[in-house]
Amino acid sequence: MAPSSSPAGFVKSPMSETKLTGDAFELYCDVVGNPVPEIQWWYADINRADSFKQLWDGARKRRVSINTAYGTNFVSVLAISRLTLEDAGIYECRASNDPRRNDLRQNPAITWIRTQATISVLQKPRINASDQEILQPKSGQELPITLQCNLTNSHSTHQETFWMKNGQEIPNTRKVHKHTEFKLSKPRTDDSGEYMCVYTFKSAPNANASIEVKAAPEILGHKRSENKKEGENATLYCKSVGYPHPMWMWRKKVGRGSYIDIDNSTGRFFIINKDNFTELSIIGLDISTDPGEYVCNASNIIGAKESVTILRVRSHLAPLWPFLGVLAEIIILVVIIVVYEKRKRPDEVPDDDEPVAPIKTNSTNNHKDKNVRQRNTN
Repeated sequence: MAPSSSPAGFVKSPMSETKLTGDAFELYCDVVGNPVPEIQWWYADINRADSFKQLWDGARKRRVSINTAYGTNFVSVLAISRLTLEDAGIYECRASNDPRRNDLRQNPAITWIRTQATISVLQKPRINASDQEILQPKSGQELPITLQCNLTNSHSTHQETFWMKNGQEIPNTRKVHKHTEFKLSKPRTDDSGEYMCVYTFKSAPNANASIEVKAAPEILGHKRSENKKEGENATLYCKSVGYPHPMWMWRKKVGRGSYIDIDNSTGRFFIINKDNFTELSIIGLDISTDPGEYVCNASNIIGAKESVTILRVRSHLAPLWPFLGVLAEIIILVVIIVVYEKRKRPDEVPDDDEPVAPIKTNSTNNHKDKNVRQRNTN
């Protein structure tokens, strides 16, 4: 039985927002209905709210993207990047599954439902930030580094300033001054990353400036060795610090100073790279080809580092080796005993000239001698 038809309706409407120049925004339009509704996006300038123009994917020099997903509900996402002051306006989501919706003789106000959001765009405040820094750890010259930001111009009242590293707020850095500093007293490789000074305002979105602290990768964690049985799966990994996040490469040593690159093309090797982490999985270990030295290499524009993991693959019979060793020892011991007994037995056979039984003595004479000795003592 076919499901009954239902007119299009909004489940989630786009929300109005205030943005800064250079930022981006996304508007969501969540629709239900049967048959599947058609969804469109339209735009009008705030000063001309009665004059809408349809938006297309790739408009405004490819700064506009429109993506629609069809599932239980039908969701369309309008995204615009690198905002300018001209992007401010009224954005309208229209939806309809009325079969007459594209008939020019029909009134669109009847065949289409619509919902709107207003996007305001403010000029981004001017923030003067210090230049990028490049760390040289273990050089014996770990000099302090001071990151600085200064707010020179804004359209709204400044409230607070704080620092972030790699998207996380750094504790105890909130201040009310427009000029702010963050000091790295003894910079190490794990101090590298993207630092950001963030300014909050009374009636405007937060503004920020980024300062990159770069360093060559340093591998802090990896498997030194891995012991597996043939047919099993093995997983090797490496973890690093350093910024920018490194490019990862895995290689296997095949000879003296000779290596081959490993990738995901064979169906047995699978590599997963995530920022400062890489993982190599080997499926169905082969005892003849897979054992050996595996090298993970991390490299960025500052430098490179690599570490070695030794993979050992044992035979299926490996668990039986202790038992077989004990069994071999028992067999050898039995053989030694048998040989020893065979060599000893001929020496124990008596000669033919020797009497077989002990010589019998004359017990009567013994008694007589005894009696004579007794009489003499009296």
